[in-house]
Amino acid sequence: MPPDQAEAIAFLSDPASWPEAGGAGEVERIETHGALIFLAGDRARKMKRAVGFDWMDFSTVEKRAQACAAELRLNSRTAPQLYLGVRWVTRAPDGKLAVDGPGERLEPFIEMRRFPQQALLDRLAEAGHLDAGVTERLADAVASFHASAEIRRELGGAQVYRDVTAIAYRQFGSFGGFLDKGEIERLRDLQLAELEAVAPLIEARREAGFVRHCHGDLHLRNIVLLEGRPVLFDAIEFNPAFTETDVFYDLAFLVMDLSHRGLKGLANIVLSRYLAHTADMEGLRLLPLFLSCRAAIRGHVAALAAGKVADPAAAGRQRLESAAYFERALSAIARPRPRLIAVGGLSGSGKTTVARALAPRLDADPGAVVLRSDEIRKCLFGVAPTERLGPEGYTRAAGERVYEALRTRAAAALAAERAVVVDAVHARADERAAVEAVAAAAGVPFAGLWLEAPAGALAERIERRRDDASDADRTVLDAQLGYDLGAIGWRRVATGRGMAASLAELEGPLGLQSG
Repeated sequence: MPPDQAEAIAFLSDPASWPEAGGAGEVERIETHGALIFLAGDRARKMKRAVGFDWMDFSTVEKRAQACAAELRLNSRTAPQLYLGVRWVTRAPDGKLAVDGPGERLEPFIEMRRFPQQALLDRLAEAGHLDAGVTERLADAVASFHASAEIRRELGGAQVYRDVTAIAYRQFGSFGGFLDKGEIERLRDLQLAELEAVAPLIEARREAGFVRHCHGDLHLRNIVLLEGRPVLFDAIEFNPAFTETDVFYDLAFLVMDLSHRGLKGLANIVLSRYLAHTADMEGLRLLPLFLSCRAAIRGHVAALAAGKVADPAAAGRQRLESAAYFERALSAIARPRPRLIAVGGLSGSGKTTVARALAPRLDADPGAVVLRSDEIRKCLFGVAPTERLGPEGYTRAAGERVYEALRTRAAAALAAERAVVVDAVHARADERAAVEAVAAAAGVPFAGLWLEAPAGALAERIERRRDDASDADRTVLDAQLGYDLGAIGWRRVATGRGMAASLAELEGPLGLQSG
């Protein structure tokens, strides 16, 4: 530990300095490359390490105090219930240390409310408890945060990503001796080629206001579930180049982290739900590069750690982790395969279940974009996805507006070279013809799926729904059962015998990637 911080560290590690914890028991300590976190009772105290890097400088007490103030300010945007204030370890004239006592200010720290570690989303994911409902609410939270984040046009241009690529290349070369040098160069060349292809778009988005003061470190370990709501915390405060960036680059870290954990389906939900709010289909063109850059950063950090860990077993784990991120960076840069699949059927037929099961297997990571009519309808009317709409949301004119938005967004996503799954009833023949025309205009393959199940199964599924974007109830279903559907030329898929069987039936015809 730095000698100038040893006294403060010893003090914060002492249970006697925690009257909130009754002055008894142990103080738990968590260490990172840039901070020390002390946990006791219902409080957490986060102290910056006295370190100085090109990208993070906490080398003086003044710089650490500024960083603490910045962290408090930035994280109050998304987690005001966690961040309580900046406090100081002080030394009185008699040499006694205290928190915010009289005398010399020795070391600043951030005081926070403590939360159970098992509520962190990475812990929930490891335990298999991270589900679609939490993931939907997470996407809602990220979209809301980005919408309110301050626009910054000074940074976030193409040069930022050139620097990211260069740093990753140098780090892999210096610390990734276990990686093939030719493959490292191949990754660099692929990233640079992709960057040059999308650089004009990156610059245009910067001018258009898509570069905002984002989170900068948006992965599952920096999100906690509190009272059922995902809360983003620990946003980066020490380097604006990491945070004043395109919103899609911020989102890409979360999408990459989920996919890297083997949760590609949840990564797909995050992306699709985010797009339901933002309609930022243009950003999809940047996703392969941004996912690759995010994976490369995590990979070179692991490579660096492997070179500094003394324990051979721990170093070996870091090398494996670095190699896994490296492979993900290579695979993420692969070109997508644009195509359009429409999933139709009456309420309760399983459209969303099928669409979400198909999407991760239809395109490059994290799969095809799912455009769900129920979600887009709520966003067009300016209400939360699970808030029930009144009759005004289901007029003929409202329905036409929703279907037009579906087709417009599908065309934009295809233009951004992404596969699309449109999830909507498509009860009318003209609606089915119109979505087919979108694929024809884009020159991409099309497949239409019409899902069917017995009326009793449809009703049972509708009645089981909870916290869902669909407002369909038994009355709506009864009306649909009386529709004249006209001739249906789409592939009929029976879902009454279970979704697994239905999906197995589609693997060959749709050429699905392995799940």
